[in-house]
Amino acid sequence: MMGMGSFDMMFGLMWFIGPVVFLLVIGIFVATLIRGVGQWNKNNNSPVLTVDATVVSKRTNVSHSGGEHHHTSTSYYATFQVESGSRIELPLSGTEYGLLAEGDIGKLTFQGTRYLGFVRQ
Repeated sequence: MMGMGSFDMMFGLMWFIGPVVFLLVIGIFVATLIRGVGQWNKNNNSPVLTVDATVVSKRTNVSHSGGEHHHTSTSYYATFQVESGSRIELPLSGTEYGLLAEGDIGKLTFQGTRYLGFVRQ
């Protein structure tokens, strides 16, 4: 059985941990926001390139969020191999993802990590 001193110590600890967890969550949110803005800015300052490329793979990433209202979202990615042999994986919309097939050869247009299009030859 807990004594009164133990209860006071646990109650005080909870008052300390609550704000720390809150600040940690806010910190993660701000860091993610800053990283996203940084990538957006880097993409905007990158040249728009159009190169010969082959679609070498496609993948999806399904994420789930719980709570009272369950939500599922899917992210789509395609990996392209360019003439030099380098590979680049780019996120794209579900519609664009559906239009690509592994082995497709064509012209890839992108800006930094931003997919702008693929025209099959």
